[in-house]
Amino acid sequence: MQLRSTIRRDRWIVVSCLLGVTALAWFYLASMGSGMAVSGGAGIASWGATDFGLMFLMWAVMMVGMMLPSASPMILMFAKITRSQVEKDLLGPTGAFVFGYIVIWTGFSLAATLSQWGLQSAGLLSPMMASTNSVFAGLVLVAAGVYQWTPLKHACLRHCQTPLGFLMTRWRDGSGGAFRMGLTHGAYCVGCCWALMALLFVGGVMNLLWIALLSVLVLVEKIAPPVSWLPRFVGTGLVAWGGWILMSVR
Repeated sequence: MQLRSTIRRDRWIVVSCLLGVTALAWFYLASMGSGMAVSGGAGIASWGATDFGLMFLMWAVMMVGMMLPSASPMILMFAKITRSQVEKDLLGPTGAFVFGYIVIWTGFSLAATLSQWGLQSAGLLSPMMASTNSVFAGLVLVAAGVYQWTPLKHACLRHCQTPLGFLMTRWRDGSGGAFRMGLTHGAYCVGCCWALMALLFVGGVMNLLWIALLSVLVLVEKIAPPVSWLPRFVGTGLVAWGGWILMSVR
């Protein structure tokens, strides 16, 4: 009875921490979006070191806000197993697991910032970080849709959809082991979702509604059964959308 009570308490601690971090990330994004709206939509016309740093921070915070909720089933399962095996420290290994996960997505954020810099320099993105070129937007949509059908997408997604199986086959003891497990899970997560994140360049990197819709899609994909038709359905829709845009180009 006492163990069950302890597990419930630990679960609430972990859930509260995840909710708190996610809420702070979304608050930052909303504040940044409001600031851009107040300034009349003026984004970055030419990049300097400070601009690059701010954009990298924005991407890193955005990835935390978007991806941490979808990783919560894995994190909660990790915390539950940790509590069943270790009588004392729970928050240390769980924190290390989450940190490893965030490190991977921070690396992705750096790549996304570099991509944004290059695309904006090429005139394919507006200062508000949305596509200015129909051909570019259509190709990104088609590419993201095709990726939804690939074996790599589904292999990575299966690891995200089966927390217990992932943890049982890759378990490492201690905070160091938890950090490495977080890195591995983050890598699978990036492999699953990077193409969907590229859609931010189509709908607008600071379009909060678009960010929220993609966040919900990622979450639903991960909590769906491993044999779900959802990724292929979404992929078909993205290819159709992108194809329609490309055929409309004159």
